[in-house]
Amino acid sequence: MAAKWIEAITGSLEQKKQYKQSMGRIDALPAPYRATAKALHHYILTSGGIVDGETMIRMFDDFADLWEQAAADRTPVREIVGENPSEFADTFVQAYAGKHWVDKERARLAAAIDAAVSEQPPEEER
Repeated sequence: MAAKWIEAITGSLEQKKQYKQSMGRIDALPAPYRATAKALHHYILTSGGIVDGETMIRMFDDFADLWEQAAADRTPVREIVGENPSEFADTFVQAYAGKHWVDKERARLAAAIDAAVSEQPPEEER
C-alpha cells in the first residue's frame, strides 16, 4: 500500500530501478565513451524535455546499448556524435515518441489563445 502511495508522488519505482541500471551500464564504460555518454546524458536530461517515464527508460536503455556497442567495437566517438554533438543528441531524442515538456506548454499556449479569442467581442461591436 505504501509503495503505491510513494509511486503516485515520485513515479514508478520499477522505472527508477531500470534507469539506475542503464546509468550503471554507462558508468562501467571505458574512457572516452563514459565521459561522452555522461555529457550527452546531461544534455538530454536538460534539453530533451521528455516527461513520459516509460519513453525515457526505453531511450536511456537504448542509449546505454549504443555506447556499450561503440566501446566494444572501438568506434571513435566522433564517428558517432559527429562534429555537432548537440545535433546528434537532439536527433537521438526525436527518435523517441512520447510526451515532451514542450507538448504541455504548446497545449497551454493554444488554450490561452483560444480563451483570449473567445473573449474578444465580435467585429460589429468593436
